[in-house]
Amino acid sequence: MTAAFDIARWRETPTLGGRHVRLEPLSFDHVDALIDAAKDGELWRLWYTSIPEPSGMRAYVETALARRDAGAAMPFVVRDAAGMIVGSTRFGHMEPENRRLELGWTWYAKRAQRTALNTEAKRLLLGHAFEALDCGAVEFRTSWFNHASRAAIARLGAKQDGLIRNHLRMADGSYRDTVVFSILANEWPMVRTHLGHKLAGAGEGGE
Repeated sequence: MTAAFDIARWRETPTLGGRHVRLEPLSFDHVDALIDAAKDGELWRLWYTSIPEPSGMRAYVETALARRDAGAAMPFVVRDAAGMIVGSTRFGHMEPENRRLELGWTWYAKRAQRTALNTEAKRLLLGHAFEALDCGAVEFRTSWFNHASRAAIARLGAKQDGLIRNHLRMADGSYRDTVVFSILANEWPMVRTHLGHKLAGAGEGGE
């Protein structure tokens, strides 16, 4: 059952945990561990993403926390079952007046990609969005060229809404075409069941 709408919950970053993953509010204390996670696969070299190189990680966290303080984001650090920090994820573009937000800014160390960790993280985050924040829709966005991310979002059960061309200017000056997906509140029960079955079978996921 959907919870009664509570605007205060949109300003509180919770801790969410399961068997494979633990999501905690992001802080400056996590910078060094996030640098180590990004080094696993040298994730900043993926040209179609915006994962910071080690020298830019503190600024990345600072920006995320500033957006949190402005009420526009809810950033998390991601820990694996052993308690090691393996990446970050976030609610962003938060519009409580429209009961809508984006789930994204997700990246994981190479060793954590396409594992049950991501499936469970998405289930926890979507559950919080629909059941605690009373969202009407949760949006996902990714680069047209990030085929792995597009496939992973579709595997969650999200539907593709469309393409925004020349949407974002990248660090090298080029423009990114952005593919937009969403899950609606009335679709969440089926998606929740789907993700539960994936987890029961040690299903894979990755973004």
